[in-house]
Amino acid sequence: MRKTMELKFSDRDKNLLKPVHEFARKRRAKLYLVGGALRDLMLGRSKENPDFDFCLKKGAIAFGRSLARKMKAGFVVLDEDHAACRLVRKQDGRIYTFDFTDFRAETLEKDLSCRDFTMNAMAVELSGVFGEGDISASISDPYSGRRDLEKKIIRVCGKKTFKDDPLRILRAFSFSCMPGFKPDKQTLSACGKERRLIRKVSSERVREELFKIFDSPSSHNVFLGMDKLKILEVVFPEINPMRKIGQGPHHHLDVWQHTMETLRQFELMLPEARRSRDIDSYLNEELSGQRKRLSLLKFACILHDTGKPKSLRREKGKITFHGHERIGLGITREVCRRLKLANDETRSLERIVLWHLRPGYLAGCQRPTERAVFRFFRDTGKDALAVLLLSLADQRATKGPLATASSRLRHEKTVGSLIRRLLKKSKESKPAPLLNGHDIMRKFKLAPGPLIGIALKGLEEAQAIGRIRGKEGAFKLAAKIIKQNK
Repeated sequence: MRKTMELKFSDRDKNLLKPVHEFARKRRAKLYLVGGALRDLMLGRSKENPDFDFCLKKGAIAFGRSLARKMKAGFVVLDEDHAACRLVRKQDGRIYTFDFTDFRAETLEKDLSCRDFTMNAMAVELSGVFGEGDISASISDPYSGRRDLEKKIIRVCGKKTFKDDPLRILRAFSFSCMPGFKPDKQTLSACGKERRLIRKVSSERVREELFKIFDSPSSHNVFLGMDKLKILEVVFPEINPMRKIGQGPHHHLDVWQHTMETLRQFELMLPEARRSRDIDSYLNEELSGQRKRLSLLKFACILHDTGKPKSLRREKGKITFHGHERIGLGITREVCRRLKLANDETRSLERIVLWHLRPGYLAGCQRPTERAVFRFFRDTGKDALAVLLLSLADQRATKGPLATASSRLRHEKTVGSLIRRLLKKSKESKPAPLLNGHDIMRKFKLAPGPLIGIALKGLEEAQAIGRIRGKEGAFKLAAKIIKQNK
């Protein structure tokens, strides 16, 4: 929190806000900058892609539409009932958003009371941003938002905060991802009491708040707080069947406790894993919009054992979960559909959940064969590293009496070796195939069909593990595969 430094916007922010200010001045519109931009300024936070929220007494949609034409920006109405709209502008290779709303009450002070938390219920007239000095005196702060920021308290503005917009329940927790910030007791109590209202919120909005939490280095602690108030099970009904299901002597926790412990272990191992530039780059890769592989992998920690309740069997006094990864695949697909994740994200989560047991199987072998390793990398594709990292966290969260030190060490060594092989392989160019489909069709007088694909797949594996080296050997193996599969 800035205590001694002057409170003023950067030249970059002023440059972004200048066309908005000039447009408002020409139209003699009294425009206020509210919420997050002021909060982040007071916290000394600078975003790569800042967003700005504005309010004016009335006419926000007409104002925004005209400004969008002037700025050549994208324009969308967010909420016609509350006169809310958004401008999206690309500048210097980055995307910036500008949101405009009408006052929700007769005055600015009453409008601010309709906002979510006191730290977001501050405003400054936009013209005041462009002075040279400290803007503190120009800020309207009727609900002591700045004081709460200093104390790192997340406090609702009023009794109707969550009823007006139930998403704010999740926002209370996504804001608590900021270091040291916590909702006060009254806010936490209201979150728990009003939790069922979350079901009324669109899945897209829920998804965005969830990924803000996944983006945080302390996702586990935040989700633990949500779980204690029974909020998490409203978002993920799949959780409740996982509770109080014991897992046998390899585990010391029930299925849901193990799930949370897997997420905790994953976050604990991240600093060490990210020392590798290759791993860090992989985790920072964006799959959809601004959502990263790292956040998706944390989501996979939550989903990886969701299939266990339906696969639970007791055989000769032993608890088994045979096939839980395939049941989990179906549940993962449904969760992704409900949250409207992008196709790439869905496919990635499906692969991670489906194959999360494979590294453990490889570690169970005295020495995994080249064929087994090749097939693991082939089946997991771009998600191989994600599967391996999840497997490490999953294993570290398993500490029952039969999870011996030697088995844990073997798992760590096997997965570590696979990660090193994968990273090395990613820097090597893939060898050209010895034969293509036309070669096979011409040689064996075959028409196009599935048999060609089966042959090519077999040849790719054989070449990768060194079983064949030249075209002559490739044709011999192709003949054998074709004969077996005709």
